[in-house]
Amino acid sequence: MYKLKKEGFDAYLVGGCVRDLLLGREPKDFDVVTNADPDQIKRIFRNCRLIGRRFRLAHVHFGKEVIEVATFRSEGAEQSEQQMLNNEGRLLRDNVYGTIDQDVWRRDFTVNALYYNIKDFSVVDYVGGMADHNTATLRLIGDPETRFREDPVRMIRAVRFAVKLGFNIEPACEQAIHQLSGLLDSIPPARLYDEVLKLFMSGNALQTFEMLRHYGLFKVLFPATENSLAIEYDGFPKLFLIKALQNSDNRIAEGKTVTAYFLLAAFLWEPVQMLARDFQQQGLPDHSALQEAMNVAISRQVKVTAMPRHITTAMREVWSLQPKFHSRVGAKPARLFNQPRFRAAYDFLLLRTESGGVALELAQWWTAYQSADENEQRRMSEPGRNHKTRKSGFKRRNRRSGQNKSRASDS
Repeated sequence: MYKLKKEGFDAYLVGGCVRDLLLGREPKDFDVVTNADPDQIKRIFRNCRLIGRRFRLAHVHFGKEVIEVATFRSEGAEQSEQQMLNNEGRLLRDNVYGTIDQDVWRRDFTVNALYYNIKDFSVVDYVGGMADHNTATLRLIGDPETRFREDPVRMIRAVRFAVKLGFNIEPACEQAIHQLSGLLDSIPPARLYDEVLKLFMSGNALQTFEMLRHYGLFKVLFPATENSLAIEYDGFPKLFLIKALQNSDNRIAEGKTVTAYFLLAAFLWEPVQMLARDFQQQGLPDHSALQEAMNVAISRQVKVTAMPRHITTAMREVWSLQPKFHSRVGAKPARLFNQPRFRAAYDFLLLRTESGGVALELAQWWTAYQSADENEQRRMSEPGRNHKTRKSGFKRRNRRSGQNKSRASDS
């Protein structure tokens, strides 16, 4: 910022970093806005890379740190090569440059439109962002319907910020979300996948899930999962998904790692089971029914959120291993135990146990098996030992409510 100032340009911190600093939080990253255009920024910083077509931005690299630098934008009087909207009012391109008092109207929420000025160390506020900050209100700048039509992803961002900050969404904004949630269908699946990761991998997954459902946004992101939630068996499957979301939040709170594929596997588990049961009724064997169900569930979901292949491969592995936990005789337990994805599949089994989808005795057996030495493991898997459990988890559910009192292991 001081280098831009030295070169004769204005430079401000803007957006979430200013908002978070005012809340006493450590910002995730820092965004800078300036009256220098992208080409001028690149001439000043040799460690700069220009990105984006929809919004032209400069990324200035300092080792592993990347500072995103944007040029002040303007509304633009007419559509041009620099600014383009589609028939629904969605902003496809926005590279009309302007001044700070014009740029503020291109930002989404008032609390994200606060500028920190290094010239006098002041916070510049054109839209009442400080007042909304003080009252914990999330308010769109301008008419909510117009702003959501410009970029429907703002509806998802509204939920994410409301949960993250503990703010209330302003009523007019709430009403527009209820009315316009279907506009998310026009967003590229790759972009929605990135937004899904931000929503559910930040430590507030359970609350985010509930709020997305409240506003009708979750059914757009995960239509098959939403449909499955309407069919419950003594609280299952919704209880299973809640357990998975809470588990993810707990792990993040404890400083442990979380993986996208595990949570996404939980989101689609019930749709996979429903499809597998349908294929079984058509005469397919259990294994073939499960494989076909996985193919169909994933192919449908990637049309909404374009999950990368390494994510879908890991999800398939976790799902495929679930029926194998029922085989506890001979060499099969050892082979399963040595699978690379065993730990994730075991954790998945525990979540199913907690929500009543699997007998507690099965989870306890596998917990004991992991802690046993090789000799004991062989004894546990000898033919004739007590291995009472059904063969498949798809044809029916265990509905006993008293079997899921405690988790056998931390996952």
